[in-house]
Order: sequence, then C-alpha cells, then structure tokens
Amino acid sequence: MSITNKMLNKIDVDIQNLQGGLQPENLEYWYKKITDETIEILPPWLTDKINIKQDPILPLKFNVDISKRAVRYFMQVIDYNLPNMPYTTQLYFMKVQEIVSTSMDKSLV
Repeated sequence: MSITNKMLNKIDVDIQNLQGGLQPENLEYWYKKITDETIEILPPWLTDKINIKQDPILPLKFNVDISKRAVRYFMQVIDYNLPNMPYTTQLYFMKVQEIVSTSMDKSLV
C-alpha cells in the first residue's frame, strides 16, 4: 500500500469517526450514561431532580431539566467522560457545559 493510500485511508477513518460522533443515537447514549452516573453520585434527595429528554422533532436537541444543586455533579460527570468520547461528541458536551454554566450565571444575577 502506498503512502498516499495510507494517508487517504486514515483521513477516511477520521471523517467517519467525526461523523459518527454527532449521530443522535450516539448523543443519546452519552446523555444516558452521564445522567445515570450523575444520579449514582447525587445525594438521595436530588436523584429525581435531573431529567433529560430528546426532542422528537430535532433528534440532536436534548432538553436538560436539572436542579441548580445537581449541576455541579452533572458537570463533573461530563468532565470525567470527555476523554472517552469521540472528538465531535466531546465538542458537543463542552458546549453543553458552557450553556449550563451561562444559564447558572444568569440565574445568580
């Protein structure tokens, strides 16, 4: 196999991995994993204060309903899981963290 073919194969694999990271099923998997792990570490009185639902019309949109007291745990679990995610999924969840942080900052003002 020539060097050019190896490079093209690597680029092809990279593109497939990037595309797969933003599939609705992939995001749903990571949201479920993050939610389940967050619930595991939450104090018992907060376990029912986190609810994440996928939008039926826009499958890449998720509605995150979470108590302000549970946000810290949610953010920690995202941080813990970021290295295991595909690159584009990492970017997606980093944006989720940014949006949640901004929402928290606005509510404090």
